Amino acid sequence: MTEAPEQAAPYTRATEALASAGVVHTVIQHGPVASLDEAAAARGMLSRQVVKTLVVRRGEGDFLLVLVPGDRQISWPKLRSLLGVSRLSMPDAATAKDVTGYERGTITPFGALGPSEGRSWPVIADALILERAEAVSIGGGAHGVSATLEAKALIAATRALVADVTEPL
Repeated sequence: MTEAPEQAAPYTRATEALASAGVVHTVIQHGPVASLDEAAAARGMLSRQVVKTLVVRRGEGDFLLVLVPGDRQISWPKLRSLLGVSRLSMPDAATAKDVTGYERGTITPFGALGPSEGRSWPVIADALILERAEAVSIGGGAHGVSATLEAKALIAATRALVADVTEPL
């Protein structure tokens, strides 16, 4: 793993969920960042190693999480084809916070409120996350907090469906 600046690990719902799941990870706390490139630099990682967690709406009250490498974006045609739907959208910031419990820029599958009690979030991870087989950094549930873990551990812990769902920025 690439070394990153580290401070005392803050407690968040996400860091608690990672720990209780037994996922080997390192929590990084850094100052405010204004872009994905700044977040990568603050974490001592490449932009492609920062995994964005995006909330996608399939239908009324039907959401899922898509894990996207920092150097990529969702390919809507690929994602619609995978899900067998003709329409998908991204909710506004307030709705994303309501359904996950996290503000944009902090969203992570770890500790997210969930689509309903007793059910975990459906997660789709872009295939490049696993193919690149490197350490990744994911939001830690609060601004300036992230978790670094192995890509395989991220996929296993989230029970993500791995598929080609992105395209270059």
